[in-house]
Parts: sequence; structure tokens; C-alpha cells
Amino acid sequence: MRYRLTFIAGLALGYVIGTRAGRERYEQLKKSARQFAQNPAVRNTAESAAQSGRDLAGKAYHAVSEKVGEKVPAPVADRVRSLRDRGRNGEDDWGTSNT
Repeated sequence: MRYRLTFIAGLALGYVIGTRAGRERYEQLKKSARQFAQNPAVRNTAESAAQSGRDLAGKAYHAVSEKVGEKVPAPVADRVRSLRDRGRNGEDDWGTSNT
């Protein structure tokens, strides 16, 4: 019984210490991820990639629609159109203004 009680006390102490250390590490990782996401170089690269993806999606849509004609489903056409227009309305993928 004494060993069981010692084991349970050690388990409880380890849990408390581990969760505190885990929480601190989690906060560190969260802070690092936030700093990385707010870095202007990262934001510019992500926006450039998003813009080129929208451009390529538009080109692919036109190439396919020329070959397929009016057989492109309406939801697909609407989605491609909305992706293409998103870059033109002055707002980027981060929800901030391009101007």
C-alpha cells in the first residue's frame, strides 16, 4: 500500500510539473508562430504564391472551358471566378488592404 501511495503521489507531482512545463513550451511555440506569420517577407511570399495560384487557376479554367464548353459545372465556375476576383478587390488573403 505504501508503494502504491508513493507511486500515485509521484504520478500527480509529475503531471503538475509536466503540464506547467508543457504550457510554457506551448506558449513559446505559439509566440514563434505568430512572429513568423507576421513577418513581412513571409506575408509577401504567401501573397505572391496565392496571387500566382489565382492567375494559374484562371488560365486553367479558360483553357478547360474552351475545350469543354458549357459543360463546366456552375459551382466550379463560380469558385474560380471568386478566387480570381478576390485579388482584384483590394484585399489580400490575410484580410488586409493591398492599398
